[in-house]
Parts: sequence; structure tokens; C-alpha cells
Amino acid sequence: MPREELINPAAVAPAPRAAVRAPYWRAVLEARWRARLHEVTRLSLAYHGAAAAAPDGRVAAGQHEVERLLGSTVAARRKLADTEEALARLAAGSFGRCEQCGAAIPAGLLTVLPETRYCAGCDAPALPQPPAEAARRPAAR
Repeated sequence: MPREELINPAAVAPAPRAAVRAPYWRAVLEARWRARLHEVTRLSLAYHGAAAAAPDGRVAAGQHEVERLLGSTVAARRKLADTEEALARLAAGSFGRCEQCGAAIPAGLLTVLPETRYCAGCDAPALPQPPAEAARRPAAR
């Protein structure tokens, strides 16, 4: 979403601790919510306009645009929901805390992505598990 660059909290001020500066985080999240709502509205209107112009639902060049707009709209709605959930965590007093381990999420990470719900340790991708011992044995002949 191009408008996010205008409301990037990193460009506004250094990130304060979440618990200490709830009004700051509320303002950041509300600005992101407004921008994301605008984006969902814009994409939804474009999708409905493109879908109405598609000839009888046949797969054509216009249909690919309809599918692209639908995917973009769904992604934008998910981002809007993430922002709404972050606002709910802020109101509940759990904003800035990892939902898995309860540790404080670093202010730098919140500055980049205020909607984050996990600390860097819990958000790291799971490491692949070593294969079971039986899978390493050669097959019996």
C-alpha cells in the first residue's frame, strides 16, 4: 500500500515503549487503519467495476484483472483486520507483548510493523526436524 510510506512511524519519531506511550501507538495504528480502510474501499470498488465489465464470466483478459483485484482486496482486508486486532490489543493492555511467550516486543520491531503480535524469537520460522531414525536406515532386502 503506497500510502503507508506517508504514515510510517519510523519517519515520525523514535519508537517509545508500548506500555509507556499508548497514545502514540494509538495514533500510529489509527492512521494506519484509516489508510488501510481507504485501500480496501478503493480495491473493492475497482474489483466490482471490473467484475461488472467482464463478459458473462468468461475467462478473458478482463477476467485476469478481476482475479488480481480480488486477491489484492483480500490481502488488504487481512491487513486492515491485523490493524484492528492491534488496536484491540492496545485497548486490552497487551499491545507490545508477544502472544506466545509474553516477552516485550522490541520497539524497533513495533516501529517497522506495529501490528506484529510475536517477538522475533517466536516469529522465527520453525527449524526443520531431523528425519526419524527409521527413515535413515537402509531398506531391508
